[in-house]
Formats: sequence, structure tokens, C-alpha cells
Amino acid sequence: MNEARRSPFEGETKHVPAFLARTQFGQILKKTKEGKTRFIVDRRGEPQAVILGMQDFLENFVVWPKSLLALQTEAKRKGLDLLNLPSVKTEIRRIKKSRVA
Repeated sequence: MNEARRSPFEGETKHVPAFLARTQFGQILKKTKEGKTRFIVDRRGEPQAVILGMQDFLENFVVWPKSLLALQTEAKRKGLDLLNLPSVKTEIRRIKKSRVA
């Protein structure tokens, strides 16, 4: 399988009871987004769920194909990662026209 390696988790993992997770959900979301904190939600002393930030999830659980990583690296090298939506649409139209001609 053609996959990229996952990066090791360098953050903090905290256990939180379910009732506290319910009442402090906004704060938990803020902490997962701001820093690398994962929360294990316990109910009656047993782990039930894990809450982690989106960036943490993408970095540590999503397996990116090497081909996609190569395309992203090339796009960054060419400065294409800085394009806004109108620029992307213009670029797509330009490429479509060149293929038709």
C-alpha cells in the first residue's frame, strides 16, 4: 500500500467524566483546537469516547497517499498553495481552454 507515515503524538491526554464533558464541551473544543490536547471521556469509570482536534486527527489518523503528498509539495514549491478561489477558477478556465485548443 502506498501510504505516508504518521507523525507521533506530542500532546497531552486528559480524562474527563461524561457529565463534565457535557457541561464544558465548548472549553474542550477550544483546548483541542488551540493545542494538542486529547480528551478521553469516561462514563462510570470506563472510557467511552475520544475528543481530539481536527488538525491532530488529520496528522495522526488520516493516511495520506504519497502521490497526494508529492502534489502538495509541488504546489507549495510553485506557490499555488497561496491561491484564492477566484484565482483557482481562473487557472482552471485557462487549463481547460488550452486543452480544447
